[in-house]
Amino acid sequence: MNYILSIDAGTTASKTSLFKENGELAAISTQEYPLITPTSLSVEIGAETLWNAYKKGVSDVLDNSKINKDEIKAIGISAQGETLIPVDKAGKPLRNAIVWLDNRAQEEAEILSGEFDQGNESFRITGQVKIVPTWPASKILWIRRNEPEVFKKVSKYLLVEDYLIYRMTGKYVAEGSLLCSTLYWNINTRRWWDEMLERLEITADHLPEIRESGELVGQLLTSTASDLGLSSKTAVATGALDQAAGATGVGNIRPGFFSENTGAALAICAPLDKPVFDTKGRMPIHYFVRPHSYMAHTFTTGGMVLRWFRDVFCQAEMNVGAAAAVDPYDLLGKEAERVAPGCEGLLMLPHLQGAMAPEANPKAKGVFYGFTLRHTKSHFIRAIMEAVIFIVRRNMEVLEDMGIRVTQIRSLGGGARSRTWKQIEADITKRPVITTKNEEAACLGAAILAGTAVGMYQSIDEACERMVAVKERFEPNPANSEIYDMAYRNYTQLYSDLCAMFQRQ
Repeated sequence: MNYILSIDAGTTASKTSLFKENGELAAISTQEYPLITPTSLSVEIGAETLWNAYKKGVSDVLDNSKINKDEIKAIGISAQGETLIPVDKAGKPLRNAIVWLDNRAQEEAEILSGEFDQGNESFRITGQVKIVPTWPASKILWIRRNEPEVFKKVSKYLLVEDYLIYRMTGKYVAEGSLLCSTLYWNINTRRWWDEMLERLEITADHLPEIRESGELVGQLLTSTASDLGLSSKTAVATGALDQAAGATGVGNIRPGFFSENTGAALAICAPLDKPVFDTKGRMPIHYFVRPHSYMAHTFTTGGMVLRWFRDVFCQAEMNVGAAAAVDPYDLLGKEAERVAPGCEGLLMLPHLQGAMAPEANPKAKGVFYGFTLRHTKSHFIRAIMEAVIFIVRRNMEVLEDMGIRVTQIRSLGGGARSRTWKQIEADITKRPVITTKNEEAACLGAAILAGTAVGMYQSIDEACERMVAVKERFEPNPANSEIYDMAYRNYTQLYSDLCAMFQRQ
């Protein structure tokens, strides 16, 4: 039996998974780690913390699966984007990694915006609609201006995936799905953006070699293989941005498909054969896992709203869930099922932390509107579920306005476990919604890329066919179409009518 090992290196936790060739999950281990927040704007993590979490994950997976290490043929990576790790000539980190959440480079982002945002230059070159502190280019400029001694010693600027590949193979390699949000990579030419490098006072020598996702990098270094407890014959492949890997892990790799990942946030991905730039500046474009392919991809409000409601108002459901070993979200779903579509006029704006894509209004607030003495807790739960899907529909309308067709939705993340929520999604979007059997979509996506890299599959398409299994398909209910069309119109009107008030608060 051949196996594929994959890691999903997330913001606060690392998941290490072992898959069989048919996509069946053989073992999984999760390691959480704390973030370092030295100031209110700073978010860091030690690179060694990431590596040690991976080591522990590999050890657990080997112990739990009891397989022979020689049966692991390849290693794939799914990784958080934008987290920057500067290393010296020996490959040693010169400081803690600056995590994508870090917001210290505000002034640097404004400087770069003033120089490169004129006429949407940076958007046309990078696919990112706005220059913000998140992007590694802003972070590098911050290091240059605030930590000059570190800046002088930097040999390579790496992202998390790049760093893990280096630790395993000794090679500096990167791929486009992570590079496109650095702000120093040209998404059109798939080369470095020379003008930005010049502004940052770095050169291509400070950056890794550019590859495609799912390419063979090399075998594990003998010393690293020993450290991990793996065979030195095991191959390492380039992986992908976690959201691109997740889309791959549910089979969303071709134009016409659309995937949404409802966790704390809501991430959407729509594959493209060529870059399609939104003339209204609402939708970023990223590079994707298949060579010369792209994806419309953005984040917005997701499951954090339902979690907030659960934590603040649903202690009874949490107590019952704990006593009966039942997920409290399942209990919330059952309550939502008692309420008719449209919640008898109750609407919600789920903007508890401002409105994200496509409105991009940081001053927006959460709102419940239209409730009466008739409305119950169940109505409020369903209103939240409907509101999150209204955001999905809003973003789908943006895609359609850009000429991007969506024929079906692939769902992943915690929200995909709720059959009630998925039926709501099908009804509101008027598209089939498909869930898959393997819930670790990002890990599976990384395994698909790694397996393809070593020839276990002829292509990413074949790997998806063999490894991605459909769990359930939810068809739109025509009886709910008119109800949801009216509710959606009211939802968009409510947001529009309240914008002026949001600005005053």
